Amino acid sequence: MSSRYRRLLSVAVAALALTAVLAGCSRAGNTAGQSTHAQDEGAAAEVRLGYFPNVTHAPAIIGVHKDFFTRELGSTKLTAQTFNSGTDEANALLGGSLDIGFIGPGPAINAFTKSGGTIQVVSGAVSGGAELVVKPDITTPAQLKGKTLATPSKGNTQDVALKKWLSTTGLSGQVTVANLDNPQAFDAFRNGDIDGGWLPEPWASQLVLDAGANVLLDEKSRWPDGKFPTTVVVVRTEFRQQHPATVTAVLKAVLAATDWAAANPADARTAVNDGIAELTHDRLSPAVLDRAFSEITLGPDPDSAAYPQLAQDSVTAGVVRTAANLNGFLDLELLNKVLSDQHKPAIDAAGLGGK
Repeated sequence: MSSRYRRLLSVAVAALALTAVLAGCSRAGNTAGQSTHAQDEGAAAEVRLGYFPNVTHAPAIIGVHKDFFTRELGSTKLTAQTFNSGTDEANALLGGSLDIGFIGPGPAINAFTKSGGTIQVVSGAVSGGAELVVKPDITTPAQLKGKTLATPSKGNTQDVALKKWLSTTGLSGQVTVANLDNPQAFDAFRNGDIDGGWLPEPWASQLVLDAGANVLLDEKSRWPDGKFPTTVVVVRTEFRQQHPATVTAVLKAVLAATDWAAANPADARTAVNDGIAELTHDRLSPAVLDRAFSEITLGPDPDSAAYPQLAQDSVTAGVVRTAANLNGFLDLELLNKVLSDQHKPAIDAAGLGGK
């Protein structure tokens, strides 16, 4: 076994240990969807915002890089923090060191469950943009037996998607899943330490265009109409109740960044690339950037109807034992108020609003 592979295994073990706390509780208690009844204290002095340096977090990157958040927040200080793992970001929310986060639906469900319903989704951000990419000589699922595939972290959205797919194709237990930060997965694939991965953008496109991977499966083929949630905006319920004006300002900024990206697609790509380069010190090639953007859709709709299936997928994937009770998972009241003020249609919570 190479020293590099031993390091990959140690990373996977560490990720497993970190996630055990988060995934161990699979069903919200009686407090799910109930408020803490904190009083409105007006605008917050500071809001701590988390997101990833991924194309699938484009509204957050644009919002920070083009100052949409700071303009909407006014005197409220914005403190932004980046993550490479939904597990790590969920732990920051659960620990109270983060107020609002852009995160995948898998960790959002886990955080809602672990918190007893006091971390909720307040908006969508991005849908689409995840693929199973593999070495070019792998052309069928059967050829994955004995291979190693990467996902960003145990219990994250892509990890659940891969393990659910492995279960439905009869490959559970026959494929090693290594949990690696996305940049590590790229290096590991290029060095031959893994055989592929179920990855979000831009990492799927980077493996295809810069490392010679082939797409074995596009996740959109697994969903009705090819649409599935990839990134949502979550908030600690206590913060939302104490500072609804601040949460509203963040949502206005998300919508403004999304609208600006739709009206200025070339500039939006540049802004995202600039933002990623500032965070990772590495720029995406124009081809990777274009391919990644072609795979995603920006918008505030969190694809509400998908979450019962996502919760069940976590069970099928073996991440949790029982599907989460999602009553109260979505709190779209502030978002819909902003949309109404902008003469845009409201978004339905599909019965998950808990009201």
